[in-house]
Amino acid sequence: MVFTTMLNRNPDFLRLYQRGAFCSLGSALLYAMPNGKSCNRLGITAGKKVGCAVKRNRAKRIIRAAYTACEMEMPIGLDIVIVARHTLPEENSAVLTEALRTRGLRHLIGVSDGSIRPEPNKRSTGGKPKARQKTAAAEKQ
Repeated sequence: MVFTTMLNRNPDFLRLYQRGAFCSLGSALLYAMPNGKSCNRLGITAGKKVGCAVKRNRAKRIIRAAYTACEMEMPIGLDIVIVARHTLPEENSAVLTEALRTRGLRHLIGVSDGSIRPEPNKRSTGGKPKARQKTAAAEKQ
């Protein structure tokens, strides 16, 4: 990887999950946001839902190969996280490479030039669930 360093700190991953622009590549998810640096930073994740360690490692190899094939066409100055879905280990790397070269590249260019704005994630980050408000029908009973 010529213009890329690896992203390996958990707070960086969490920041991208919460505030990064999201795109689906079919068998993988792509999160991106500008980092203000002269290189891209790439993070790759494959959770336990992907399968056993062999399948998770295969998924990461497929993602790395697809990214390397498309790296020269990508804009510079982005933090990128690619998350494997459970269907990725059974696919050929050419499928993910094609998705990254079409949808992913279009998404990354949009994030880089500002036409796609990273939005805060609407999901809660944990904590106590809020108590439900009583409805008028429940109060009458």
